[in-house]
Amino acid sequence: MRTMKEFLMSNCSRILMYEGLFGYGKSQILMEIEYLAQGENHRTIAIALTKISFHQNFYTVQILMANVLGLDTCRHYKERQSNLQSRVRRLLDEKFHCLLNDIFHVQFPISREISRMSTLRKQKQLEALFMKILEQTVKEERIIFIIDEAQFVDVASWTFMEKLIRTVPIFIIMSLSPFVGLPCAAASAIMKNRNTTYITLGPMQPSDIRNKVCLDLNVRSIPKELETYLVEGSRGIPYYCEELLRNLDRHQVLVFQQMEPEDKTKVTWNNLFKNFVKPTEELKGFSLRNEEGSEEVCNLVSGVRLKNLSPPASLKEISLVQLDSMSLSHQMLVRCAAIIGLTFTTELLFEVLPCWNMKMMIKALATLVELNVFYCFRNGKDLRLALKKNATSFEVHHRSSSLRPSEEMAHSEEEELRELEGEVIECHIIRFSRPIMQKTAYELWLKDQKKAMHLKCARFLEENAHRCDHCRSGDFIPYHHFMVDIRLNTLDMDTIKKMTKPRAIQAKEEISLAKSEVPKRSEFLPENLSPEEIKDTILGFFDLIITRLRAVEEDITPLESCQCEEVLEIVILPLAQHFVALGENNKALYYFLETAAAYLILGDNYLAYVYLNEGEKLLKILRQKKSWRRTFESATFYSLKGQVCFNMGQMVLAKKMLRKALKLFNREFPYNMISLFLQTHVEKNRHFHYLNQQGSESSPPGKKRLAQLYRQTACFSLLWRIYSSSYFFHYKFYGHLAAVMQVNSALETQNDLQIINAYLDYSLYHQLAGCQGMWFKYELMAMEQIVNLPLKGEGIEIVALVAGRLAHIKYIMGHLDLAIELGSRAHKLWSLLRNPNKHYLVLCRLCKSLFLKSRYKQLIQVLGWLWDLSVAEEHIFSKAFFYFVCLDIMLYSGFIYRTFEECVEFICQNEDDRLLKFQSGILLGLYSCVAIWYARLQDWDEFHTFSSRAKPLVSRRTPTVLYYEGIARYLEGQVLYLQNQIEQQLENAQDRGVELLKNLESLVAQNTTGPVFYPRLYHLMAYVCILMGDGQNCDLFLNTALRLSETQGNMLEKCWLNMSKEWWYSTLESLEDQWLQTVLSLPSWEKILSGKVNIHDVQKNKFLMRVNILDNPF
Repeated sequence: MRTMKEFLMSNCSRILMYEGLFGYGKSQILMEIEYLAQGENHRTIAIALTKISFHQNFYTVQILMANVLGLDTCRHYKERQSNLQSRVRRLLDEKFHCLLNDIFHVQFPISREISRMSTLRKQKQLEALFMKILEQTVKEERIIFIIDEAQFVDVASWTFMEKLIRTVPIFIIMSLSPFVGLPCAAASAIMKNRNTTYITLGPMQPSDIRNKVCLDLNVRSIPKELETYLVEGSRGIPYYCEELLRNLDRHQVLVFQQMEPEDKTKVTWNNLFKNFVKPTEELKGFSLRNEEGSEEVCNLVSGVRLKNLSPPASLKEISLVQLDSMSLSHQMLVRCAAIIGLTFTTELLFEVLPCWNMKMMIKALATLVELNVFYCFRNGKDLRLALKKNATSFEVHHRSSSLRPSEEMAHSEEEELRELEGEVIECHIIRFSRPIMQKTAYELWLKDQKKAMHLKCARFLEENAHRCDHCRSGDFIPYHHFMVDIRLNTLDMDTIKKMTKPRAIQAKEEISLAKSEVPKRSEFLPENLSPEEIKDTILGFFDLIITRLRAVEEDITPLESCQCEEVLEIVILPLAQHFVALGENNKALYYFLETAAAYLILGDNYLAYVYLNEGEKLLKILRQKKSWRRTFESATFYSLKGQVCFNMGQMVLAKKMLRKALKLFNREFPYNMISLFLQTHVEKNRHFHYLNQQGSESSPPGKKRLAQLYRQTACFSLLWRIYSSSYFFHYKFYGHLAAVMQVNSALETQNDLQIINAYLDYSLYHQLAGCQGMWFKYELMAMEQIVNLPLKGEGIEIVALVAGRLAHIKYIMGHLDLAIELGSRAHKLWSLLRNPNKHYLVLCRLCKSLFLKSRYKQLIQVLGWLWDLSVAEEHIFSKAFFYFVCLDIMLYSGFIYRTFEECVEFICQNEDDRLLKFQSGILLGLYSCVAIWYARLQDWDEFHTFSSRAKPLVSRRTPTVLYYEGIARYLEGQVLYLQNQIEQQLENAQDRGVELLKNLESLVAQNTTGPVFYPRLYHLMAYVCILMGDGQNCDLFLNTALRLSETQGNMLEKCWLNMSKEWWYSTLESLEDQWLQTVLSLPSWEKILSGKVNIHDVQKNKFLMRVNILDNPF
């Protein structure tokens, strides 16, 4: 519209060109433009061309002129002739009127002069006439000429239009598909004209697809599965999206139901992710209601598997036409690739292609990449980045290309294919650009041919179906392959041993420390040491390890970082799908469970859920067979389900699943108090037995037993956290039993990592429960366990893990100084080991400790490391945490590291990211921080926008630090809103205040809420009390918060508490715009660093919670 306004106000031509492939919505754009272009003092002429138009000389200009001269509405040639005669009488001699006969299908008498004229001269006469007519017309009204499918404009029309835009002010808007060959000279000149805006249309983004579907279906939300199906199937092409949706509607797959409030919907496994996908704020202005005025949601028919549906006939036809246009060899390559799957490696493709050499394959792939049949990627990281976001529309500056020498342009065209071949050689992963092509090509195979090809693929892939070398090549579910015989290729024992042998760091990795340097276990922590001496000993041990590792840094640095995600996507998951196609359900189940476990390790709860559902369908089939007796697979299935439910904050569901799993593992967890106390007695005896046996030599359990023990340990680790987070008093006994059973299972494995993890979990359980003596003992036992570990492979990682875990525990318990000391050492260890997946967690936790201690220089340094890591690894979670801390700095520290606008922009761009959306805590914290910002500014509309986004996440009560970070900020926002309600004297303000106080008290009462959160929670409780006129309890909570802040060394909260105390009881009047003034004067970190702003003055930039209602009616 801006270009159109410029045209109407200026005296020169404007050209707007939209280029895009079929289905990108070019025609729809032109229809919208035509509608918007209607107005006075200008005429809009819109035409659509076809293939035939290209072969009709001067056809486009003919249609333009027919509209300009008003001939398009004439019913008969006589009427057209009469109109023409009146319009051209003054411009053209009557004897030349017959020039118009052929072009406008009229019958003027042919004059002698015209009969003697050459065709070229006739054409020039016509062009001159048309130019005069258009010059005359634009003096009266401007012309906007819209051409759909402009790639079919004939050469003569391009030539005329090129002259026209130089002579007459006209606005030409056209859409076109990419030219098959080089465009004609006139078309190129128009594209390169300084007044031409040339836009290449990109596919829709996933959020736009969701908005479009919700708008088309007139619903408030759609299932995540449907969104994924449409995003992947359409690849952002609007027409494909519409056809896929139409196809689902035809097959009666979509079900429309009335929307229920989220808090009233009972959460089950089947609806765990059902209606989480809603349109973005851009659709806020649209009314998504049915005829009755109620809001609806879209669901899927029970049991449907969208990925198994055949593509719509209209889309298959497009793919078949494209296939038919290829050479036979290219068709064969595409068909073989279709069997392998949507994504595949060049190695596997070469394996299945019959009688091809590598050179032939590379050349064919390069051609198909050029034709947009395939995309190629150097590694899995590039692939994931490409899938996350589609290419956007962009403006092309053809004028700059006209400045290049023609020889250079010719040279680049010759070299392009050769360069593409070089790129394909470097790339190792190939993916179909459109899933419809893969499905269509797949359906061309006969059943027996498919089976043979799937078998070939499975045999090739299973050799690499294990974790990467960096992670010691094991199973994603430890020792899984020892429990289930699923291999097609027979392995000898040497190969199996080789697979289970740690290989992350090569032979020369072992570092021998001098005996005088490493203390023996008994000498490490002798009796009668003071806590301070124990602390120094432990920190000294980590320092010693870091020093020795730095001396041999080259030897311990892994050759490559973790490649498990790539293995998962191009080996494990395809294997599961090949075995499904082969009807080998037991093998497919094995790989679906491995896939789900891998996605849980990677933090992707949704995809773990998806593939557990795939596994469940196979389990149901297998259970019908009497010969199938795989309790381990069933138990693993339920334990993984429990883990997903736990991560999603559904504790009741998680507990149910974990109990089922333990029952199948023959470790049934008690249901009543009598069996609970009996089981506790048994487990305590077992515990002392294992501890007494630890020093003696005993044979380790077999691999099958180890597989069970590892899964049991994982179940117990989650169970004690679930029971500890409950308010019921008797649940603490269940929690204690689960913690003891975790330690016992770990001790039975005789694996150092399992034992140390269990010790630290047991210690944390007792610390949260307030048992002072017991936790200290098990922390020391964990330290003693790592003293004599060989410093190689897993041994080094265990040392780093312990440093990180201890730092995390100390942070939770409020020992901030020690958390920083340990966290700094964990950071040094993980940076030496170059393991970003572990390193980012340490940096996130270290940030929070430094933040509470107000050590800003160190905090900004750590944030810099976190940012660098998130950018280098494209790690969305660490980037989200970075912005979370940046918001905290603005809200509580009084300066700006990254602007508020940048933080909000990140949230809006990434709130639909799968890893963030289905992870408990981080989005809750981000939304709540923004809500607090607006609440402080009294902008209640924006407050409600972000608070309402945070509210559904509150119910995901996962007992993790990140959730408590988020819920504390959410409640702070609600407390500020309570102040506004009281100020406006709303009727329900008192009830709301009582409810908030109960929520804050219950959060403090939970065992799993670490003491580090108590000062903030007590601060908020004090504020609620003073708002409601309860001065006595306000004093109590305020003093408790101050005492805890002093004990923990929480300088941030202590400073704020003192300011609150002084402010609340002072006689100064509250200023309406106090926080606004503070915000406008917040200094940047650069100003503080340069010395322009004193760091001590920054401490005073705290929000003073308003209390102007001490004598309130409550």
